[in-house]
Formats: sequence, structure tokens, C-alpha cells
Amino acid sequence: MVRSLLVIPLLAAALGGIWLARGAQHRWRDLRAAETYELAGDRWPMLLRAAGAMVCGVCVTALTVLTTLGAFGGLGRGTQEPDRAEPVVDAAGSAPGTDTGAGTGSGTVVRQQQAVPPAVAESAAAPAAPDPAAPAAVAAAAAPAVVSRFDSVGHPGGGELLQSAVLGPDGHPRNIRVWLPPQYAKEPNARFPVVVMQAATPQKTADAEVPDVFEGIGAALQTGKSHPFILVAPEAPNGTAHPCELVAAAPAAVADDATLRTTIATSFRTLPPGPASWGTLGVEAGAPCAAAAGLSRPDLYGAAAAVSGRYDATALTQTGAEAPAGSAAKLLLAAAKGDSAGLDAARKLQAALKAGPGAAAKAEVRISDNVQDFTPDRERLRLVRQAAQFLAEALARAS
Repeated sequence: MVRSLLVIPLLAAALGGIWLARGAQHRWRDLRAAETYELAGDRWPMLLRAAGAMVCGVCVTALTVLTTLGAFGGLGRGTQEPDRAEPVVDAAGSAPGTDTGAGTGSGTVVRQQQAVPPAVAESAAAPAAPDPAAPAAVAAAAAPAVVSRFDSVGHPGGGELLQSAVLGPDGHPRNIRVWLPPQYAKEPNARFPVVVMQAATPQKTADAEVPDVFEGIGAALQTGKSHPFILVAPEAPNGTAHPCELVAAAPAAVADDATLRTTIATSFRTLPPGPASWGTLGVEAGAPCAAAAGLSRPDLYGAAAAVSGRYDATALTQTGAEAPAGSAAKLLLAAAKGDSAGLDAARKLQAALKAGPGAAAKAEVRISDNVQDFTPDRERLRLVRQAAQFLAEALARAS
């Protein structure tokens, strides 16, 4: 009996240690992210969690030894119940389901717990014959919750920038950045459209390639040229030095997958994912990714804006031709007036799509060639403002 009772604090210490260790790891990642932006970070929360995890580890070791050796003279050995009768503790600490939290400040946490399989629910409701697969089903139901924590890492463009890690299609976590416009905090009941910004460097988000993108979008909001939307910047696909070339040839490699869309939709106040409320943006090296995403999935993206890009017209035309039937892509190809190579690439893509087969010929392609300023950086800001205006006009307004 004594050894059976020791199992409960053993499980509690083990789960507590895992929770504290994960918390320390997340805090360490937060500090790394803060150092990237030269922000000061508090190390004490990480150190406290690490110390707590070590204490839990010592407790687990001691309880394991006591349980194994039969502490206190082996009292209750004769009446010990079989292992199958020991209580099953839910690793998440609560009934299976989904617990979601969303906010605009540091420490926003989203918990996605696995639901109990129907077979397990039925077997719990009525007695049944022993099932060899039951232990595996119970273990899956009691698996630890998957936690996606969004922490604030800055306030560029008048909004708030948050970061988290979400599992990708390959099962490995990847960073995503989420920029909330100033209106997100001012309108607590409103739901906003979403724009996914494509990156072109493996294991980097687009804001690392175009650090002033938030300033451009913020300026468009302040001047009233754009309606507010949430900007999501996932890491580029890994496995190739040129992700946008991969996406142009195989659009399934685009970084915005179902897991990312579900995480964003459940973590923030967004309009439902779909062409009415979700768009995509790419700047310079990321422009072909945005064009490919918009041409291949007009049923997911209501509009796509590609800025200062260079395009493989043949590959993108084939991508557009294989788009789902019954939908037409809306695409903006923007380049500065002095960017002759960029404008030439945009016009060639426009012509190729118009002469292409199937859904490619139905794509609505607009070219912007009127931006001119003193420096390339200022031209890029104006082009980003123009892209934000195009996307906001094509998508539904916050409501």
C-alpha cells in the first residue's frame, strides 16, 4: 500500500519537473530573441524554473528508489494491488479538451490538448472485454499538452510584435512572428484579417530580411491608406538554400500550412481563414513565394502582393494552371519606377499568365510602376505601403 501511495507524488514531481524544464527552455529562447533585437531580458524567471526542475529531478530519483526497494520495511506488500489497478493521472492535469488563451501582451499562452479518442470514451462509458490496443489508446489520451507561447519582443510600427514556435509539417518546431496593429488593443471586440508574409532565407522570418516592413505598414495605417490587419511571418521552409524557387515549383512547400493557420486562428482575434480574410505578401527575395502561394491557392488567399521580385514565369504559370477550379487569383506585382529589371520580370509574368492554361489565364494581375523616391530604402517603404493598401482593399475589414 505504501509503495502504491508513493506513485502519486512520484508522478506529480515528474510532471512538475517537465513543466518547469519546458518553462526554462521557453524563457531561454525568449532571452535569445530579445538579444537579437538588443533588448534587455530578465534571467531570473529562467533560473528559478531551472532550479525548480532540478529539485523535482532529485525528488523523482528519491521516490523511485523508495518505491522500488519497498521503503519502510515493505509494509503493505501482501495487500498491494496489481499495477493495472493503480490510478491513471492525466498528464495535462485536466480533462481532455482544448484550452485556449489569447491576448496582446507578454505571456500569451495557447494550450492545445489532445482529445480522447471515441474508442476510449466508449470503453469508459460501459464495461467491455479487454482490448489489447487499450493501453496505447490511454497513453495517447494522457499525452502532455502541446504549448505554443507567444511572447512580446518589440513594438515596431506602433503595433506589437510577438514570437512563438509552432510545429511544422516535418514535426520540428519553427519560429513565427505575429505583428498586431495598434487597433488590435484599441478594439477588444474586433476580429481582423490576416496577411502571411513569406520569407526567402531558410530558418529566418521575413521581418529579418525586410526589417522596416512594419514601419511601412504602420505608416499606411496612420495615413488612412490601409485598413488594419494582422501580419504573420513564419520561418521559410528548410532543406534548400532557395526556398522560393522550391515553392514556385512545388507550392505545397509554402510555409503557411494548416497547423499555422489553426494556431493563429485560435490564438488571436482573426476572421475565419479563407479568401475573404487571408492574404499573402512577399518583398524582394520573398516575392516569388507570395506569388506562388497566391496563384496556387486562391481558395485560401484572397489576394497576394509581390514587391520588387524576380520571377520564374514558366514555373509560376504552371503553378497557376494547377490551382483549384472555380477561383481566380488576385495578384499585385509592384516595383519601383527605376527598377527596370523588376518591372520587366513582372510584365513577363503577367503576359505568361494571361497566355497560360486553365486557371492561370483567369488570374487578375496588376502591375504597379509609379513609385519613385530618393533612396532604395524609401522606395521600398512606399512599395510596402502600396502593397498593404492593395491587400486591405481586397480583404474584408475588421469587424
